[in-house]
Amino acid sequence: MDTRRTTVRDVRRANRSGLLTDLFHGGLQSRQQLAASTELSQASVSNLIGEMIEEGLVEEAGLVGSDGGRPRVLLRVRPGFRYVVGADVAETRVLVELYDLAMSRLAAVTLEHDDRPEQVAGRVLAGLGRVIEDAGVAPADVLGFGVGVPGVVGLDGVVDSQSTGWDSVPLGAMLRAGTDVPIFVENGAKTQGQAEMWFGAGRGARHAVIVMIGTGVGAAVVMDGRSYYRGANSNAGEWGHTTLIYDGDRCRCGARGCLEAYIGAEAIGRRLAAATGEAYSEELLASRLRQPDLQEPVAGVFEQTAGYLGAGLADLINLFSPERIVLGGDTGAAFGERFLPQIRAAAARHALRRPYAQTTITVCELGTDAVAMGAATLPIAQLLAEGGLPEPAEQVVAFTPRPRRPGARAR
Repeated sequence: MDTRRTTVRDVRRANRSGLLTDLFHGGLQSRQQLAASTELSQASVSNLIGEMIEEGLVEEAGLVGSDGGRPRVLLRVRPGFRYVVGADVAETRVLVELYDLAMSRLAAVTLEHDDRPEQVAGRVLAGLGRVIEDAGVAPADVLGFGVGVPGVVGLDGVVDSQSTGWDSVPLGAMLRAGTDVPIFVENGAKTQGQAEMWFGAGRGARHAVIVMIGTGVGAAVVMDGRSYYRGANSNAGEWGHTTLIYDGDRCRCGARGCLEAYIGAEAIGRRLAAATGEAYSEELLASRLRQPDLQEPVAGVFEQTAGYLGAGLADLINLFSPERIVLGGDTGAAFGERFLPQIRAAAARHALRRPYAQTTITVCELGTDAVAMGAATLPIAQLLAEGGLPEPAEQVVAFTPRPRRPGARAR
């Protein structure tokens, strides 16, 4: 039981956090608007905003007219106060991107890897150095480096990924050994979910599931607009390894009949190759999805895949009753854009009628760099939660930030 007493500093931190969070997510606002949205007094808002302006965290950014009075000064989080970096560790490459606090991308680099942990860590650190140099940013001005990875992320950034053969890989410690920039490690589906909840198709939803479909398949479940469901040991969200067909096709994880074995990019590509007689390649699926007119047997493979995906989404609807499901990831976005009506129809056939009627199935808005963008928000989420007043903490964090509160205005 935590018996620590609330201090004046705790209250001040909480009030600053509320103001800073409203400014970050709501964009340009006056002191009067902030007082109304946070329910703080005008005097408290003026004092706290004055502090944050002196610190360089907040800046005045224009005027807006008022009803008969003097124009009101508009405020915003200062974009150049600090910078953040995010990485998407995919199956064969690492994408690293650097952003300012307005989430303007200032630099990006993609590096190939062979999935060995040591090489992946080296590529991630090399990417961090590259984007810092390309953006002309001082390393000391980088607030943090978020890294989205496949698999289960435990304490201190330890990664387990049965599909890729990573067994208790201390990725956080490996990265910390190569940089002084604070490191945040998280599952890639959850970082993609964070980006879509803050800036994309998940905005405004209280109960949502953001799914990521690429070579691997995962999901981030947002509950009551507050947090991701992680389970007892941070293992929740491995939707791709739920059973679709008993004793069905073998999955990369070693089990049979997993959903990933039917809707993962490699699985779809191999069914296309078998149906058409073409040699399998990683480009086969993408090239067929781009074809304007689909003929048999390609059309049949895609129709079957839409059915599999719809059945998998129906399981999410029946289990969690979300108000919104967002299809993301390279394959999920491309397939969803082309076959969304068929996917919805299949989900309707397999889900209970009432929960399905209350759920919207849509496609992500942020594109292929959503995982890296979401990873870059991890240090921002900590900054907002702390109100810009950090406590001494461990440098490596396995961190799931609080999703943006529903109804907050997009910037």
